[in-house]
Amino acid sequence: MDLSIAAILSQDGITSGAIYALLALALVLVFSVTRVIFIPQGEFVAFGALTLAAMQSDKFPHSATLLVGLGILAFAQEAISVLRHTQGHATAPRIIAISFMKFLLLPLAIFFLTRAIASPTLPLILQVLLTLLIVVPMGPMIYRLAFQPLAEATTLVLLIVSVGVHFAMMGLGLVMFGAEGSRTTAFSDARIEIGTMTISGQSIVIVGVSVALIAALYLYFDRTLTGKALRATAVNRLGARLVGIGTTQAGRLAFTLAAAMGALCGVLIAPLTTVYYDSGFLIGLKGFVGAIIGGLASYPVAAAGAVLVGLLESFSSFWASALKEVIVFTLIIPVLLWRSLTSKHVDEGDE
Repeated sequence: MDLSIAAILSQDGITSGAIYALLALALVLVFSVTRVIFIPQGEFVAFGALTLAAMQSDKFPHSATLLVGLGILAFAQEAISVLRHTQGHATAPRIIAISFMKFLLLPLAIFFLTRAIASPTLPLILQVLLTLLIVVPMGPMIYRLAFQPLAEATTLVLLIVSVGVHFAMMGLGLVMFGAEGSRTTAFSDARIEIGTMTISGQSIVIVGVSVALIAALYLYFDRTLTGKALRATAVNRLGARLVGIGTTQAGRLAFTLAAAMGALCGVLIAPLTTVYYDSGFLIGLKGFVGAIIGGLASYPVAAAGAVLVGLLESFSSFWASALKEVIVFTLIIPVLLWRSLTSKHVDEGDE
């Protein structure tokens, strides 16, 4: 291997690592706030990529139909819960009206907007925004349907539910998008020549967007009231509740941010690789390896670990392409062993 090959592999590794870093941050965020190991994170990647690909193929993205279906179920669950716990209370109609707007009117508006304007002739930036508008609201809806009723359950129960949601979303992805893979139009066709190495404009877009989003997340958690509320919920759920922070709202917000990062990752990688309905699982799993390196707690270490995963995957594909996935996922074994030896065990009942 000479320096030119190493530079090319490093470029590919950093590009992939930037995507894995966003997914790792999303997984750490969801786990720290809700204690959910969010296995379906990868499905948002696939939904984002395939929704955009459907628009560019002049097909109606049925993820908008799924959004309406999830909204109906979430509204029904919310209304039943409100009526059960606030019988005769004056605030019940107002809460139901707000839920009606969030879970029914908004998805229907997005559905008809998609029907009206989704087409290959729509400017790319508007296609991306419409894709995010369709996919991102699925995050809080899935939290409302699957995880909010079990907010006080054990981590093992939440993990089992997460696995079930993953299989349900993957099956829905097959129904909506079919078994064929898709690619989308690149954000940039530019090429930058540095010696013998060529850097694609799409790689620059991916790294630039990832860095900008990580910086925005840092500012959000450090400077905004809702960001600080999420941090407080992550540190101590009971303490956050005692000082008036709504842990339910924090959970929905965490899932919203995770869905946004997943859908954005799908939009970014779709021009570089063919995405199938089940591709998100493997991509999300590599982000999970990065999150594990960070102990599902440290954002900077998780991001750095995800970049390491991208570089390891890139160089492994050169040395032993048939074993690259094995090599990447084997990385998790020494990390888990080290953490098990250095971390103090705490029984879940004592948390």
